[in-house]
Amino acid sequence: MLSGKTLRGLSLCLVMWNTLHILHASGQPTEVMAEAKVRLTGTENASKHSSNEGVVLWLIPVDASASTAGSPASAKEHLQLAQKNKQFVPHLLVVQVGSVIDFPNLDPFFHNVFSYFNGKRFDLGLYESGSSRSVHFDRPGVSYIFCNIHPEMSAVVVSVPTPYFAVSSPAGSLIIRDVPPGAYAMHVWAVGSSDSNLAAIGRRVSVSGNSIDLGTIAIEESAPAAHKNKFGEDYEEKRPAAY
Repeated sequence: MLSGKTLRGLSLCLVMWNTLHILHASGQPTEVMAEAKVRLTGTENASKHSSNEGVVLWLIPVDASASTAGSPASAKEHLQLAQKNKQFVPHLLVVQVGSVIDFPNLDPFFHNVFSYFNGKRFDLGLYESGSSRSVHFDRPGVSYIFCNIHPEMSAVVVSVPTPYFAVSSPAGSLIIRDVPPGAYAMHVWAVGSSDSNLAAIGRRVSVSGNSIDLGTIAIEESAPAAHKNKFGEDYEEKRPAAY
C-alpha cells in the first residue's frame, strides 16, 4: 500500500503533467530562427562583402489558429526616419501595416523626401531644418525613399501585414519571438535581390513547440542602380549653398 506522502507526491506530479498538457494544447508561442547568407554580385568589391545584414523575414498566418491567436500591439506605432548629415537614419525600417513614420529634418538645411517607386508613394515637399513630416504606411509594400535635393540619400521602408518579422544582423541571425503555433507563409526581402529570386525563397512553414529553425536563407544581391529625382530626371551637379 502506498503511503500518504507517496500519494501526495503522485498527485503533485499528476497536477504538473496536466498543467503542462493544457499549456501545450493552448498553443504556447514559438521562437522562430533562421540564418541569412548574402552574396553580393556585380561590383568590384563583391568578393570582399562579408555582411549578412538587412535581410527581412516575415510570416503571414494562413490558418485560423495562427491568425486568431493574438498579435503584438505594434500595428499603429509611431516610428522615425530622421534626416541627419545628409543620410536617412536608419537606412532600413520594417513596420507593420498601419504604422506612421515621422521624417524629421535634423540637418541645418532643406530636404525634400519622396518615394515615387514601389510601395507607398508620397512627396513631402521642401521643408526646413527643425521641422518634420509624417507618412501613414497603410498598405504592404517596399518603399524606396530618396531626397530630391541630395542624390546620396536613400532609405527603404518595408511595410508588412503581420507583427511577426525580423531583420538580419551583420552575422545573419534572424529571430522572430512569440509566434503562435500554426501554418504561415514565409516571405523574404533584401535590397538588390530580384522579385523572382525572392518569390522562389518563400514557402509555407509550420510553427510549433518552443522553437523552430528555418535553416539557412541564401540571398543574392546586386548593387543598386543610380536613381532619378522625383521628376524622373538626373540630379543637378550644382546646388545652392542653402541646401
